[in-house]
Amino acid sequence: MTRFRVASLVLFGALSTVTCVHAQTPVITWPIGWETEAIVPDDATSRVSRQRAVKNDQGGTPTLVMELTMTQVESGHQVNLEGVLLEMRKAVQKDFFQSGYQSVCNKIHETRLSRLPALETTCTITQNGRHVLSQTLVAAVDGDKAYVLSYAGQADVYKASQEEIAATRNSLQL
Repeated sequence: MTRFRVASLVLFGALSTVTCVHAQTPVITWPIGWETEAIVPDDATSRVSRQRAVKNDQGGTPTLVMELTMTQVESGHQVNLEGVLLEMRKAVQKDFFQSGYQSVCNKIHETRLSRLPALETTCTITQNGRHVLSQTLVAAVDGDKAYVLSYAGQADVYKASQEEIAATRNSLQL
C-alpha cells in the first residue's frame, strides 16, 4: 500500500520551488471506522501537509488507503499540473513494475477536487493477468497551494468502497 507514497513524492520533487506551509490545513471528513492520522513532518519548516486514512479488514490488514497532501508553492511559480500528474503516474507504474506487477492507467481527464478544477487518472494493477489493486491520483492547484488526493486499494475493496470514496472527496474543503 505504500506505492501511492512514491507518487506523492514525485509531486514534491516536481514542485521544487516551494516555500514553508503557513496556510491552514485542508479539512476532510474521513469515513467512519477508518484509522486516520495527520502525518507530522520531521522538520518544523516542512513544505507539506499530509493526512491519511486507512481502511482495514477484520484482521487489521490495510485494504484501502487515502491520502491528502498539500504543498505550498512559491508565489508566481506556474505549476504544469498535467506534467506533474504524468510524472506521478509514471512513478507509480515503475514502482509496481519493479515489484512484479503490470499497470495500465486511463487517460488523464478533468475533474474537480473540492471547489477546484483538477486532473485525475486511475491505474489498474494486475499480477499474472489478475486485477489486484486500483489507484487513483487527483491533483489540483489553487494559487500558491498544490493538492493531491491519492487512494489505492485491493481491487474488490476499491470497487465496493466507491460511495465512501465519493463522500470523502465531496467533504473536502480546500
